[in-house]
Amino acid sequence: MVREILFREAQSGLSARAVALPDKAPQSCEFLGDLLSGGPVAIPSLHAMWTGPEISCPLPEAEIPAGWAHAVLPPENATMFPAAGDVILAYVPPRAWGGVPHAIFDIGLFYAPGGRLLLPVGWVAGSLVAQVVPEDLADLRRACEEIRRTGACTVTVEALA
Repeated sequence: MVREILFREAQSGLSARAVALPDKAPQSCEFLGDLLSGGPVAIPSLHAMWTGPEISCPLPEAEIPAGWAHAVLPPENATMFPAAGDVILAYVPPRAWGGVPHAIFDIGLFYAPGGRLLLPVGWVAGSLVAQVVPEDLADLRRACEEIRRTGACTVTVEALA
């Protein structure tokens, strides 16, 4: 099971470590462990439009780990108001968002106060799956504000030993 996660993005200089919360979100951490078991994953990402200070990393359907594409991932350690440094795994079932035929898995990296999980489909309870280590919070915020100014990016997510 994944214990520590590194988020990187080259243009902004993003490099933030997060500690997983397997005791509070075991199934969600298992999902992340399966996602990262083959090495780093590069995810096309963007600054969120509705949720406030968040870099949204929606997993492309091809990146969803085997065995999870048809699984229902219930909220664990649920929140609708993420805090700065919270890493949220959001799950939206198939066809719930604009008729998209597959489940949506989104890793949200919240970098400042004021986060909320109110989406066009309504309130979504996300799983608080990890938290950025305190010493990386200032750099996280600076890098995410840069991503907000410059647009879409690719965030690389990897498990640390």
